[in-house]
Amino acid sequence: MIHPRLDYDFYRRDVLEVCPGLIGKVLVRSYPDGSQFRSRITEVEAYRGEEDLACHAARGKTDRNGIMYGEGGYVYVYLIYGMYWMLNVVTGRADEPQAALIRGLEDVSGPGRLTKKIEIDRSFYGLDLVHSGVLWIENHSLPAEYTTAKRIGIDYAGEWKDKPWRFVMGV
Repeated sequence: MIHPRLDYDFYRRDVLEVCPGLIGKVLVRSYPDGSQFRSRITEVEAYRGEEDLACHAARGKTDRNGIMYGEGGYVYVYLIYGMYWMLNVVTGRADEPQAALIRGLEDVSGPGRLTKKIEIDRSFYGLDLVHSGVLWIENHSLPAEYTTAKRIGIDYAGEWKDKPWRFVMGV
């Protein structure tokens, strides 16, 4: 079933409001042959501003993280370990760098496996989620319960590693 796309008003809020709202929404990837992959989002992590030592904006604006300094509703992708693309949704207002890392879908767990399965790469950087014909998020009408937990893989981030900013579908 097709649902309406999320609009800029959804994305242009604080990441700590957007992340729980993403749980249960439908990520859609459309391919050149006309086929589509659709799956509910089951896990996301919040990264919130220059003060968050786990956030890519912690050291200020760079070529890599520049999209995070724009308004919400765009894609931020980056490569880790030279092999895995990470899919992030930019949130918030301009000059308030925030992003939600998409960590899991109903069909796949883990951000690297997720991007490999749906063929996300560097070409998605800066993509407009509201108007794109290749990637977007739809507003699923079913409510989704979630729990919170510590973010994963950020032991270097001091007190920020303990923030319960990972949102996981289920109770």
